[in-house]
Amino acid sequence: MDEAALREMLDAVRSGEMTSDDAVAVLRRLPFADLGFARVDHHRTLRLGMAETVYAPGKTPEQCAAIVAELLAQPGSSPVILSRADDEQATAALAANPGGARTRATVVWRPAAERSERVVVVTAGTADQPVADECACTLAAHGFRPVRISDVGVAGLHRILDALEELAAADAVVVVAGMEGALASVVGGLTAAPVVAVPTSVGYGASLAGVTALLSMLASCASGITVVGIDNGFGAACAVVRLLPSAVTTRV
Repeated sequence: MDEAALREMLDAVRSGEMTSDDAVAVLRRLPFADLGFARVDHHRTLRLGMAETVYAPGKTPEQCAAIVAELLAQPGSSPVILSRADDEQATAALAANPGGARTRATVVWRPAAERSERVVVVTAGTADQPVADECACTLAAHGFRPVRISDVGVAGLHRILDALEELAAADAVVVVAGMEGALASVVGGLTAAPVVAVPTSVGYGASLAGVTALLSMLASCASGITVVGIDNGFGAACAVVRLLPSAVTTRV
């Protein structure tokens, strides 16, 4: 349940359109619903402005479908996201809950209304695209329409310089890079927007499956860069949502 749905329900009780007993029945499922194998957090949107996301690895297809159904059944318009799903999990969740849109391993139901902020997702190489796709799908679920700038790694520095106008106009930038992760520092020195860096596991030998890029980004000389975990495109998108909170979200 999100803030708008809660206000609507309280207004309905006040106007007599809903009985107090009906409202109590709805609120009884807050702050969570116990499905036996999962406790689905319906209170998260009220606390954080973001609904709980269903992380598919380790869950059966049936469990993924049931958790998605529980989230969709509650009042509100918050997006519902199934992340890192394999074909069987995604197929089961979509069959039980029609209307979702799948991009690679991410499935989204009920995406938020479009927002005006401009978010740019930059990738160093084509091999980084799956992580960038996860980030872009999560951003889109929360109402952003991310601009993609692809294959502009530092091995060809002139390529990122060609995108200076897009970077300057951004409200936030996500940089997705493997190898040595140097692109995050370059972008961090070219834009005043918040920069969220995502190290990927792409790279040879001493890249150490993303550890080198992670340490490089953490040690960046471009001040104020936010760094998330290796291959965590989802986490980068959530960082942007927190950095650019909706104007309608009430802060108390």
